[in-house]
Amino acid sequence: MIRDKAREGVRKGGSAARAGLAYVTDRIIENAPRIPVRDLAALRRQFPGLGPEQLADKLVAGAAAATSTVGAGIGAAAMLPVPPAMPTELAAEITGVAAIELKLIAELHEVYGVRPPGNLKQRSTAYLNSWSGERGIEVTKPSTVSSALNGHMKRELRQQIMKRTIRDLPNLMPFMVGAAVGAVMNRRDTRKLAERIRKDLRKIQVPWDALPELPPLEAPEQPLELGDGLAG
Repeated sequence: MIRDKAREGVRKGGSAARAGLAYVTDRIIENAPRIPVRDLAALRRQFPGLGPEQLADKLVAGAAAATSTVGAGIGAAAMLPVPPAMPTELAAEITGVAAIELKLIAELHEVYGVRPPGNLKQRSTAYLNSWSGERGIEVTKPSTVSSALNGHMKRELRQQIMKRTIRDLPNLMPFMVGAAVGAVMNRRDTRKLAERIRKDLRKIQVPWDALPELPPLEAPEQPLELGDGLAG
């Protein structure tokens, strides 16, 4: 009887965890087109006199500081005598970090001169693929640039993002270690992600003076407030 109840508890716990991950994954997908992204012209205006690598360094430093703030905030809340509902806090951290990192990935593609083709939604899908696979987008290969998020692709993308989220979970639980360590973990992981993306983008980089004139990026209708200290 006790064993049966234990099995049932494990089964229900696993189902709840999967449902929670699916919810977080869908929020990340829904949020992607709402993330404000600065195009190359805006970035060069904001950071005059910097070359591509210096500009990329600035973006990475800003994003790493922002994700560490998310980790510290959740970690500090969780150290209270009666912490808030932890699944909600953890979901907020995962989606918050994902949004900051997606913005970083989009702007790194601008800096390296390899903006994916398509409209806002199509580019958002490409950046989701880049984030979940931790790779840069090779714009000359159609397989790395998804033109539309149909049902099959959405299922595949959900699986990718869930795998990425599960892989990150040990580092996304600062409530177990406190605010300081949570902040350090997030900062480190954002920097590692950025280095992987930049390594790919350097191989296909287009120099600024060789870029065709690109139209400004369209602004999202309901832009997310990232609280990252970085203007959209």
